[in-house]
Amino acid sequence: MFVDARQIEQNTTIRTTVCIVGAGVAGITLALQMQRMGIDACVLESGGYKPDEDTRDLYRGENAGLPYTFADGSRSRYLGGSSNCWGGWCRPLDPWDLERREWVPHSGWPFGLDELRPYYARTHELLRLGPDNFEPAWWEQAIGRADVRRLPLSGANIRDTISQFSPPARLGKLYRDTLAAAGRVKVLLYANVTAIETDANAGAVTHLSVATLSGKRFRVVAQRFVLAAGGIENARLMLASNRASPAGLGNANDLVGRYFMDHPRLMSGWVHFSKAWSRNKLYDIKYHYQNPAVSAHGTRISSQFALRPEVLARERLLNARVWFFSMFYGEGSAGAEALIRAKQALLRKDQPGYRVGRDLLTMARHPLDTVGFGLTRLLQPRALISGVRMQAIVEAAPDPESRVTLSQQRDRLGMPRVRVNWRVGSLVQRTFDRTFGLLADELERTGVARVTLDPPTEGQPWPASLEGTWHHMGTTRMHDSPRQGVVDRNCRVHGIGNLYVAGSSVFPTVGANFPTITIAALALRLSEHLARTLGDTARAAGVAPAAGTPAQGEAHALAAPDALEGEPS
Repeated sequence: MFVDARQIEQNTTIRTTVCIVGAGVAGITLALQMQRMGIDACVLESGGYKPDEDTRDLYRGENAGLPYTFADGSRSRYLGGSSNCWGGWCRPLDPWDLERREWVPHSGWPFGLDELRPYYARTHELLRLGPDNFEPAWWEQAIGRADVRRLPLSGANIRDTISQFSPPARLGKLYRDTLAAAGRVKVLLYANVTAIETDANAGAVTHLSVATLSGKRFRVVAQRFVLAAGGIENARLMLASNRASPAGLGNANDLVGRYFMDHPRLMSGWVHFSKAWSRNKLYDIKYHYQNPAVSAHGTRISSQFALRPEVLARERLLNARVWFFSMFYGEGSAGAEALIRAKQALLRKDQPGYRVGRDLLTMARHPLDTVGFGLTRLLQPRALISGVRMQAIVEAAPDPESRVTLSQQRDRLGMPRVRVNWRVGSLVQRTFDRTFGLLADELERTGVARVTLDPPTEGQPWPASLEGTWHHMGTTRMHDSPRQGVVDRNCRVHGIGNLYVAGSSVFPTVGANFPTITIAALALRLSEHLARTLGDTARAAGVAPAAGTPAQGEAHALAAPDALEGEPS
C-alpha cells in the first residue's frame, strides 16, 4: 500500500512492527520479506515515484577530500533508490574479501562467505539474474561464439571472472504493483526522517520524527527500526540524532561515518591485440550493456581479470578487477562530453550548474564528434574504435580518516547537510600499478597483445582521471566488538536494542565487486533475523503466531498497524 505522507494529518502517530527508512534495494527487499512473512511494516521513502528537484536537494553537501561527486547523478532519492541509476552489475564477493588480511588494516567480516551463499542464491530471482553460476568456462560454452572467447591465460598470476547483469532491475518499478497490493506493508512517500528518538539512556529507539517538505510533521512508533537509506544517509541520520547521545547514536567510540569507501576507478595503457584476438568481445566493457552477443540463458554477462589470491597475499595487494575499454570515435571530445551530459539530464541525473543550452551549442559546434560518438555508442562498429585501454576498479582500503561528518549547512528540513572526505591511499595506488603490470605481462607472454603502460601512480598525486563508482560503503561498519564496529554481525547497532542498519554502510571491507547483490543478500539475511527476534518476543509474551505464518521463526507482528490517519501525538 502506498500513502502520500503529505496527506497525513499533522502530528499523527503511526504504529507498526518494523519501520524501514529508505525504499532502495535494501529497503524494498526487506519490505517484500516482511510481507511474505506476515510482519507489519512501514517504509519511509523521502521521494515519490520519480525524481524531483526539491527532494534531490536534500542529498547535497560539502566535499572535503578528493574531487568527488556524491549527490546528483550518483544517487536517486525516490522509490527504488540507487537501483534507479544502477548499471546492473552483479557478482558475489570473493571468499578472501571477507577474511582478515594482515596487510590490510581493519579488514575482515565477522563471518565468512559460506554465511552469505544461500542468500546470494536467492538474489537471482529478486534482481532478475540468470543461473547461479559464475564459472567462466560454463558461460563461454553457453554463449558459443567465436568472438566471445576466453583468453589463454597461463594461470600463474591472472584469473578471469564473470559478472552477470541484472536488466537492471529498477526495484521501484519492478515491485511497485506488489507493494501497492501488500496488505502488511505501507510505503509512505515524501516522508523524511529528521530524528531517531530514543529513551534517556539511548538504549532503545522510541520513535522516528518524520517531516515532509510541505510542512507536515508526524512520528512512527515500532518495535524494530531499520536504517536503509544508503552509505552516506545512514551515517548522517545517526550523527544528527544526538538528543540523548551528543556524539550521535551508536557513536560512543567515534566510528559512525568513518571508513567511508568507494571503489576508485582508473584507466591505464594501450592494448595492441594480435590479429587472432582483435575482435574478442568477452572482456571489453563497451560490448556488455547492450550487445546480445555476450549473453546466454537470457542474461548478459561480462568477464574481468583479477589477480589470484596467492598473488594478492604474496604482493600484499588489495583485490581488483580489470577489463578492456574500447575508445570510440570522438570519445573524450567536447561534443561527446556534451552529449553524455545531455543524456544524464534526460535521466534526471544532471549535476548542479548544468545548462542544456550551453551543451546544445557545444554539440552544434562539434557535429562530427557528437554524431560520430553517438552512432558509435549505439551501433558499436569495430572500424570506428580508435584504440583499446585497460580500466580497473580497486578495492578500497578501510581508512578511519575517510569519513562522513555533519556540515554547518542545513537543508530545508533543518537537518545538517553532510561533509564527505573521501580518501584513497598508497596501497590502492600500488594495487593499480601492480595489477595493470601483471596483466600486461600475461597478455604479452601469451601472445594476446602488446601493452604500453602509463607511468605508475604510486608516490604521485592522484591523476584528475581518478573517479569513484558511486558505491557508498563502510560508514556503519560491522564488527563483533563495539570498539571496532557500529553494528554487530546481525546488523544491530551496538548498545541499542531495536535499531538495525541495512545496506553497504555495514561492509567492513568491500572487495572489488559491485555491491548491489551483496546489499540484497544481507537484507534477506537481516529479514530472517528480524523475524526470529520478533518470534522470540511473541512467544515470550504468550502471543499465538498468526495463521499462515510461513516457517518457524517467521512470526507475525505483535500489533496490527493503526489506520494511517493515526492518532494525534
